[in-house]
This record gives sequence, structure tokens and C-alpha cells, in this order.
Amino acid sequence: MGRLILLFSLLLISSCKESPTKKNIETTTTLEVVDTIQTKKEKDVVKKFRTFEGLADTTFVRLADFSDGFAYDMRYATTNNFLKAKVYECAECYTRVKTAKALLKANEAFRAKGVKIKFFDCYRPNSVQYKMWEIVPNPQYVANPVKGSIHNKGGAVDITLVTLEGEELDMGTDFDFFGKRAYHDNFDLPKEVLDNRKLLKETMENHGFWSIRTEWWHYNLSAGSNDKVADFKWDCN
Repeated sequence: MGRLILLFSLLLISSCKESPTKKNIETTTTLEVVDTIQTKKEKDVVKKFRTFEGLADTTFVRLADFSDGFAYDMRYATTNNFLKAKVYECAECYTRVKTAKALLKANEAFRAKGVKIKFFDCYRPNSVQYKMWEIVPNPQYVANPVKGSIHNKGGAVDITLVTLEGEELDMGTDFDFFGKRAYHDNFDLPKEVLDNRKLLKETMENHGFWSIRTEWWHYNLSAGSNDKVADFKWDCN
């Protein structure tokens, strides 16, 4: 009889030890589900961008606040440019609202063809134009800051095209190459180069931009030509 009581007691103790373990597994599983939901919400917040609602067409905006569909290589915030000098305190691409709207539409057309816009330069404060003029005081390469350029008005961009993975299309020369090889009317170039330039030029022109003969990368928004030269400076902090 004593042996039976002892055996029953051991079984009861063993059963009590298993219950907390099962409870802990259920609790852990519940926490993992909650964490997954929180992570999804955080991702949704990151994907939200600003809208143009309530903004005047002449307001300066940071393009990256409205889309993540562009690529950037802001050369004048580095020494990798024809000036061999850094003239921007930090790399940002700002334009007027109307320019940003046109760029977004143009980029939609490009992305449908498997490429996207990559920026070398966007709005340029007039004070930066003066810095550039001090380094290279030649109107063939740098616009006289007294009059200013459409870059200083927030209506010009220097761009190229890259694949959606970020590989640059061959345009025949690097950005800011000053020579006949960079001219739009130079057709003595490989077919691939001519096709890439044609895609860039025709698409930009279809969205309100015009080019200049000597620089395949430079595009001006027609609607931005009459805006005032500005010296708005963005915050680098």
C-alpha cells in the first residue's frame, strides 16, 4: 500500500512540472506575432512621402521627400567635378515645386522603360554660383552670377540615366565634359550612346524641359525660366 502511495505522489509531481513549460511556449509564440506586426507598421511609416498639397509652384522642396525613385551623385558637394573643389556644404537636391512635379512625371516614364533619373546637380544657390565664378571666371563654363543661371532659379537639373539597379547608361562622356563629344548634334558616336541620349532628351522634352546643344546632361524647365534668381540655402544639420 505504501508503494502505491509513493508511486501516485511521483506521478503527481511529474505532472505539475510539465505545466509551466507548456505555458512558457505559448507566451513566447504570442510575443513573436506582436513583434512582426510592429515591424510591418514601422515599414509602412518609412514609405510615406510628402505631397504637394498647399505648396505654391515656386516653393523650394527637397526631391527625396517626395519619392525614393531617383538616384543621386551630387558632384559639387565633392571634389569630383571640373572645378576640383567642393562648393556645397552638403549633398541635397532641391528644386521649385513645379520642377519637382515635372521630374516625378518624367521619371515615371523612364521607370516604365527600366531606367530612372540620376542627379548630378539641381537648384544652386546664387552664393554658390559666386564661388564657382571665383574658381572659373569663364562664361563658357560657368554662368556669371551677377545675372545668374536657371540653376539659381530652381528650374534646371544636370542628370543622366541609370538602370533600376543603379548602373549608369553609356552617354559617351562623363558629366561636365566640355568638348564636342558631349554635344547633342554630334552623331559620330556609337549607336548605344546615341540611343541613350535620345531616350533622355525626348522623354525630358515631353515633360516640359529643354536642352542645350553642348551639354547632354543639362535640362531646363520651360516654366521656370522667368523665376527670380534665388539664394535659398538648405539646412545641413
